[in-house]
Amino acid sequence: MTRTHVYMGILLALALAVTGARAANPPQLREGLWEIQIRGTENPGAKKTEYSFRLCRDHAYDKETDNLVKNNKNCKTKLDSLGGDRFSASSRCSVSGVIIVSQGVSAYQGGDTVHSESTATYTPPLYGKSDETMIQDQRYLGSCPAGMKPGDRMMADGSIVHPTSR
Repeated sequence: MTRTHVYMGILLALALAVTGARAANPPQLREGLWEIQIRGTENPGAKKTEYSFRLCRDHAYDKETDNLVKNNKNCKTKLDSLGGDRFSASSRCSVSGVIIVSQGVSAYQGGDTVHSESTATYTPPLYGKSDETMIQDQRYLGSCPAGMKPGDRMMADGSIVHPTSR
């Protein structure tokens, strides 16, 4: 398996903790363009990362994401409502011989913003990374621009990344 495939598996595992709470029946998010800002810390070394992108989403895209969480055979996931539009997710995944244990909490404010905090550990460490913490803030911006379809991501440089499933 290539490094890219491993990273995709890791991103899916982290998504379980950050967005997997959607499967526990949180409020439905608005369709359209969302800005997603992510701040992370990787260990060892407390390496800080920060990036953002824009995601075009609709209810079908969110349902597809939920189904990826539910049907991932490499992960065991537990989703719970904490009340007050707060949801928790924890997962244990195996990706290319690496065990990823993640947990997180997401807080929804209406259908317009989501704040999530998650942690993940990697055993054995993956490319030297033993654990990481991620804070994610999502906010609704409006309609998707012409040329963007649900699942498309607009990166900081303006380039559009299309889902690999299309």
